[in-house]
Amino acid sequence: MGDGQRHPPGPLHRRGPRPLLLHLTLAMLRSTASLAASPTWNAGWPRSNAPMSNMGAMAAAAEAMAAGGDANAAFPHAVFEEALRQDSALIAGIAAYRRHPYVRTLPDPPTIWAEGETRLLDFGGTGPTALFVPSLINRGYVLDLAPGRSMLRWLAAHGVRPLLLDWGWPGEAERRFSLTDYIAGRLERALIAAGGPVVLAGYCMGGLLTLAAAQRRPDLVSALALLAVPWDFHAADAERARAVARMLPLLEPALTFAHALPIDGLQLLFALLDPYGIADKYRAFADLDQDGDRAKMFVALEDWLNDGVPLAALVARECLDGWYGHNTPARGEWRVAGLPVEPSALLLPAFVAVPARDRIVPPESALPLAGLIPGSVLHTPGAGHIGMAAGSNAEAALWRPLRDWMLAR
Repeated sequence: MGDGQRHPPGPLHRRGPRPLLLHLTLAMLRSTASLAASPTWNAGWPRSNAPMSNMGAMAAAAEAMAAGGDANAAFPHAVFEEALRQDSALIAGIAAYRRHPYVRTLPDPPTIWAEGETRLLDFGGTGPTALFVPSLINRGYVLDLAPGRSMLRWLAAHGVRPLLLDWGWPGEAERRFSLTDYIAGRLERALIAAGGPVVLAGYCMGGLLTLAAAQRRPDLVSALALLAVPWDFHAADAERARAVARMLPLLEPALTFAHALPIDGLQLLFALLDPYGIADKYRAFADLDQDGDRAKMFVALEDWLNDGVPLAALVARECLDGWYGHNTPARGEWRVAGLPVEPSALLLPAFVAVPARDRIVPPESALPLAGLIPGSVLHTPGAGHIGMAAGSNAEAALWRPLRDWMLAR
């Protein structure tokens, strides 16, 4: 444990990180590849009861050679010990996460409109009304994560009346929705229920939905805020985007059976974008003070990431084949209700936030929107995709600049 004390192991509270088998397999393959790439690893293969080391492989090998040891034998032995150390740290981090006592306790605000599984939540406050639209595949409460880490409660206390569109779990009706059904149907009716023109704010995938909705119904929108929103899916790494699209045939049995892409299928796609990121952050978590705020916020965000929502089959096919495979938004080929989505046609004030350290939506993907929307304001916080919205520095990174922009409208 990070505080240097021994604590008795607590009960397991969680199943994540999801899918667990995938992340363990990736870690195993990484270790195996490191060993296989080690020179003369067969000749230098250590006994299975070799002692563990806290040093990296290169540092351990250098120490052995400095003491007059054989480099050919020292390096593969050090690689083996480093692989064991990293695998042990990963298991320790996962176990610590699954046993952590943190539980999110923030109650939901009142619901002012509902349709099917979707709710419109009112956080109160006075001032301009801002309707926040999250992704279809992650719960919206990342914008209301915890006391002191809630963008929406902060805005409500600082001159804005924020609403949150909680898409909910897709039921029988929603599992047959297309993007047109979500945008020209449910989102449009939520805008009407919000009453009068509102600031429409979209986060991540939700920003693409709000962009299309604002173009369709400018009478219901006074201004548009796009927060870490992808547009050019091939700008950062076209081949990796196409690789995600090529997964679609493998997912078709699940899409056909359940009329939705399951949560673990979505997590598999995210793992393709950063195969070793999960393992690295869980190793780091194992070294944290488990009673400290950093550990609690790590658990809060991981709980949110593992609390995903299935994606309707028609939407999954359109996103994977259209957005990732053919880059339809950037090519001007993405259509909603038969009409092309064209940022250059928007005549609304727009705020485009592009976090500089975003690994989920690379800045190269999001930046084009700022150039396409006439007169838009570009904001580039020094933060990551999630940190911008719910991190320890989120107030300075996004909340306050966004609030100031909305009040200036």
